Amino acid sequence: MYVPEHFAAPDDALAQLMAAPGAVDLVSATAGGLVATTLPMLHDPDAGTLCGHLARTNTQWRDTVGEVLVIVRGPDAYVSPSWYAGKAEHGRVVPTWDYVVAHVHGALVRHEDAAWLSAHVRRLTDVHEVARAEPWSVDDAPDHFVTGQLRAIVGVEVRISRVEAKWKLSQNRSAADVDGVVRGLLADGQPVAAAAVERARRPAGS
Repeated sequence: MYVPEHFAAPDDALAQLMAAPGAVDLVSATAGGLVATTLPMLHDPDAGTLCGHLARTNTQWRDTVGEVLVIVRGPDAYVSPSWYAGKAEHGRVVPTWDYVVAHVHGALVRHEDAAWLSAHVRRLTDVHEVARAEPWSVDDAPDHFVTGQLRAIVGVEVRISRVEAKWKLSQNRSAADVDGVVRGLLADGQPVAAAAVERARRPAGS
């Protein structure tokens, strides 16, 4: 990944991105070419892994050759040059795109054991249901139904070998330009991206 110095991500970039887990893209090489699947995964920083599952009929788990790439995305948004203070000052501005992303590389390990799969789907469900007024639990479904569903999936675990991350959030712009980006993003209905740009501000005078 190309990462200019001013867009370098913090050391805990992956942990930050996975703190509120969403869908990621699992990309792997196969004999037939590149294959990608969008799926939710859970990060275990102590084990150094990302865990998810694929439908058994999705042969990516079986056909993968070599290491895989997991693309983990954070906020992203178009940045209009009209938002920059520099537009009025000198006009030397162009559109760009601000974004947060991590590329996770590692070996893919598959899990077909029912106990592993059961524990995984329970963890995954709990993460996404915990904040609900009436959280749904795997135990709410009939045992025989859950057993059948587990037979239809295969667990995938990425044992992380390296992480490349990029925080491209207008850090290369002046304070006045960043102010304009934050205002513009808020006006465009992009509060999450605006907050990310605000957090990434460089210290005054840097």
